[in-house]
Amino acid sequence: MSQDTQRSVPDLLGDLIAQATTLMRQEVQLARAEISENVSSVGTAIGAMAVGGILLLAALVILLQAAVAALVEYAGLPATIAALIVGVVVALAGYIALHGAMRRLKSATLVPHRTATQISRDAEVVKEQIP
Repeated sequence: MSQDTQRSVPDLLGDLIAQATTLMRQEVQLARAEISENVSSVGTAIGAMAVGGILLLAALVILLQAAVAALVEYAGLPATIAALIVGVVVALAGYIALHGAMRRLKSATLVPHRTATQISRDAEVVKEQIP
């Protein structure tokens, strides 16, 4: 018989425990890497949203002033009514944009799904190895 078939049960259990410990350590490292990747992705998205928002705010102020002036000049509306119409339209557009951004942030999950799946698979393999 070969050397592997003559190993004792305590040796086999010791190897199993050592391999399970190594496996769990690797799974924890994978989970950390996956969470770090997800956090980085969300952070990048938030930063891009902030920069875009600041630039759009400056452009929006100028365009809104032009829209109010156009309503006053071409539609003959009083300045207060023109400003109110433009303000309501912009508030509605802002609500829609904010709602969409919040939905995207909610869909970005920080749960390490790949790691959880792999741990489940590993647990099944360990269960199969135990007599």
